[in-house]
Amino acid sequence: MKRLYVLALAGLAVSTTVEAQNPDGRFMIRVRALSLTPADKSDAIASPAVPADAITVSDKIFPEVDLSYFLNKSWAVELVLTYPQQHDVKLSGTKIGTFKHLPPSLLLQYHLLPSAKFRPYVGAGGNLTLISDVALNVPGVGALTLDDASVGFALQGGADIDLGGKGWFLNLDAKYVTIGSDVKAGSTKISAVQVNPILLSAGLGVRF
Repeated sequence: MKRLYVLALAGLAVSTTVEAQNPDGRFMIRVRALSLTPADKSDAIASPAVPADAITVSDKIFPEVDLSYFLNKSWAVELVLTYPQQHDVKLSGTKIGTFKHLPPSLLLQYHLLPSAKFRPYVGAGGNLTLISDVALNVPGVGALTLDDASVGFALQGGADIDLGGKGWFLNLDAKYVTIGSDVKAGSTKISAVQVNPILLSAGLGVRF
């Protein structure tokens, strides 16, 4: 009886391993290194006289994890996650402080060649960016605040490249995300910033 129990456990482990190596499974987890490049668009500030696009947000490279669920061979839903990222903010080239943002996105994807070695896809969806730990100060103006959250859309294009038919893929991905916030001194809006970053990433994924 004990031997049968061990054999059953071994069989379950083998079947689970085979399922986890399925290149056409329902789930896929990707781990990627992501480069964020902001658009750096902002409204002019009347007083003091600051021109348009003078507020800039630093570039950033950080890790990203996403979970995809395949509805069928061609359609999938992807949830993109990371942890809060800190950015430097400059005004006309001078650092005025920092803030953090957490930008989860949910996208619906269409996979053009779902059974090929090279599997391109496109996607579209929504983004919710949570903004926190704002520490901005401009001499002569005082402390500045940002909105707590930004809701926008996300567009995506990428490809999964089969690394051998056992569920492992190289992933290349590009996204455009709309992120924006009003900039306030006290309760008065003095500008608006459109971060609207381009996100380029590469990493590994496993489908099971």
